[in-house]
Amino acid sequence: MRAARLIKMVLLLQSRPSMTAAELARELEVSERTVTRDAQALSEAGVPVYADRGRAGGYRLVGGYRTRLTGLARGEAEALFLSGVPGALREMGLEDAASAARLKVSAALLPSLRDAPRAAAQRFHLDAPGWFRETPAPELLPAVADAVWDDRPVVARYRRGDTEVERKLEPYGLVLKAGVWYLCARVPGQGESEQGESGPGAYRVYRIDRFAAVEAVTGAGGGTGAGAGPARFARDPEFDLPAFWAERAKQFARSILRAEVVVRLSPEGVRALPHAVDAAAAREALAEAAGTGADDDGWVTVTLPVESEEVARTQLTALGPEVEVLAPASLRERFAAQAVRLALLYGRKRSAYSGVRPGDPGPMLDA
Repeated sequence: MRAARLIKMVLLLQSRPSMTAAELARELEVSERTVTRDAQALSEAGVPVYADRGRAGGYRLVGGYRTRLTGLARGEAEALFLSGVPGALREMGLEDAASAARLKVSAALLPSLRDAPRAAAQRFHLDAPGWFRETPAPELLPAVADAVWDDRPVVARYRRGDTEVERKLEPYGLVLKAGVWYLCARVPGQGESEQGESGPGAYRVYRIDRFAAVEAVTGAGGGTGAGAGPARFARDPEFDLPAFWAERAKQFARSILRAEVVVRLSPEGVRALPHAVDAAAAREALAEAAGTGADDDGWVTVTLPVESEEVARTQLTALGPEVEVLAPASLRERFAAQAVRLALLYGRKRSAYSGVRPGDPGPMLDA
């Protein structure tokens, strides 16, 4: 532990002109007294650490000293490529490894490039979760991440509706989508997957927040527990995580569009449709409708795949008077009833607000 701290102290001093005892203590998470002792130990070991006295003093390396202890460990190198997503690193338990990797890279840079990491951090930040939602990190995410890094099979129990299912998995990769963590895994010896893929070793996608338990498989026999070393699975070198996820996400988006509605859209409705419903489905539907062209009023008739009639009602309501539902009849009737209610609502209450200036209390309305 102390050896690692001493190396980190040297790398810190190598990456900056000088640092105070308080700054070093904060970076190393020790007391200033410990920093003093560590500086003395480095000096005795031949590292030219010089202590400047006074209020503006601190510690620095003299004589252009540079250490060669900048080789990255495997875990640090892997974490370095994820350093642009600090929240994800923290949730997977890799924050310390990434910090060590960045420090080693900074120490290896030429003095003229020492400010490059800070300059990049000040100019780019990735905030993955969507707006107006706080998704806590799944409790079992670090355990799953360890298994993914080390190619260790696991036995996982996950919630499916009101029941729990146990399955042995070969965890291939993690995906963070809109603040939600997913595991892409292969199920050894399974036939058809939940997404329709068939054959032994089909790949599946799991939401990690639905895992109830995850335990690493140990030993050649494939069991769990502390009696043997960790098992490893033979990773398919042809597996491409980004390509797999892109295709699976596309399949999922299409699979939930189980119903169809027929609508007429004004020119403004055509422009707004991809922002109100599934964008890919909207673009395809509009492309198909382009062959028939617009009617005499400039409106376009579109057959649109949707998740359900209820979802379609919510989504298409956002288009207001720029959309007319033609089918199914039940959905058209709901929109007609909604339009009548809106006309009555605004027709009755409009005069009550006439003459009200911004900031004035509104008049009392009759029920």
